[in-house]
Amino acid sequence: MQIARIEGCTRVLGEAQGYLGLPLRDIIINDSVTGPETPAMESAWFPTPQELAALNAGAPIILRVVGRAHPPVMLEAGEVPK
Repeated sequence: MQIARIEGCTRVLGEAQGYLGLPLRDIIINDSVTGPETPAMESAWFPTPQELAALNAGAPIILRVVGRAHPPVMLEAGEVPK
């Protein structure tokens, strides 16, 4: 997957630590567990042509979380570019 600059980006994480940098959009959601006004972050990713072919052939999307504690996460498809 290739990191994309998400529309409405509010900050970039990781560059100071030597990573490529992850553009994030800070949002507020109403979550069924943590309640209304829950802060959250969104990032955008584009599959490479090889990954897109694998997804179309039925391969799963793998979410990798670095470390031993798993934060709550969500995955969804973004809007189709115009």
